[in-house]
Amino acid sequence: MVDSRSDLRLDKRLVEALYLIAPGTPLREGIDSIIRAKTGALVVLGDVSSISFLFSGGIRLDSDFTSNMLYELAKMDGATILNRNATRIHMANVQLMPDATIESLETGTRHRTAERVAKQTDAIAISISQDRDLVSIYVDELRYVLTEMRVLLAKSDQALQTLEKYRVRLDQVADNLTALEFEDAVTLHEVVIVVQRSEMVTRVAGEVERYLVELGREGRLIAMQLEELMTGVVRDRMALIRDYLPGRSPGLEKVEERIAELSADELFDPDVVAKIMGFRKRAKAAEVRLSPRGYRVLSSIPRLPRSVIENIIDAMGSLKAVMLAGEDELVKVEGVGRVRAREIGEGLMQLRELSLAEKYSFR
Repeated sequence: MVDSRSDLRLDKRLVEALYLIAPGTPLREGIDSIIRAKTGALVVLGDVSSISFLFSGGIRLDSDFTSNMLYELAKMDGATILNRNATRIHMANVQLMPDATIESLETGTRHRTAERVAKQTDAIAISISQDRDLVSIYVDELRYVLTEMRVLLAKSDQALQTLEKYRVRLDQVADNLTALEFEDAVTLHEVVIVVQRSEMVTRVAGEVERYLVELGREGRLIAMQLEELMTGVVRDRMALIRDYLPGRSPGLEKVEERIAELSADELFDPDVVAKIMGFRKRAKAAEVRLSPRGYRVLSSIPRLPRSVIENIIDAMGSLKAVMLAGEDELVKVEGVGRVRAREIGEGLMQLRELSLAEKYSFR
């Protein structure tokens, strides 16, 4: 059984279940009523035809789901059987008879039955403790205990504060890199630092997203803050990697996938990150000079389509060449007219002045 809560919330099967019982859903309203009444309950969500071999007795209902109906049915001893989307109640007061040889670490009868049902079928089993206000979700071999709302909100707030600090630092190192790009003084060291910081921001954001799944409608404000803090992060990281991938690199998607799989210790090792990006260990990262293609800087110019950026880089080859190109040269690129060529020149000049001003203001 997996014990890490973070790892559990990454599982798509569990995410499906958490969405169904998130605050604001009819199923969660029914569960909350059961908790307040301290009656306890066993609720199974799945295809009746595939799990009916476990049934013994019960009352067939086949009625639309309501939270009040679930609350009333929970007063009976047996399990309540819902369809997979929790929109209909198929049966109530069902005695479930899962395979007793299936290993279970649970001690309570209700929880043990729920665990075995989930392991034996593809159903989602929810066990609500009668005395401890404990809601356990079982999906296949996974078990997840719902966190109290106040605890979730506190953890989400803490994660957002961490994300905000990480984002500030990411912006600082990214601005420094931009200034160096305009000065044609970039080394592998600066590129790796931005990649590392971007991945750290992404990981903290992923933690907040997993809290949001369980928070449901209670996480609306947190979701808005998260969206604001993550604006441009994914786009800029993809552009950054494309800017510096060497000719024989494994490709953008593969690089991102491998970086995401790194442990915390590996992520902080610049040699590991550089190797993933396709750079062989020839010298110290601070001594390896690089020149950007220009994807990241050009994507910062307002109203410049991605297709036009591709055409410009295909034609010019590098950011330095784009900066040295005159209006007449840019106009020759497909998708770049006279007005857009002028906007590109002005945009690059503004970005250069801004990045250099921010770089030297920190000194």
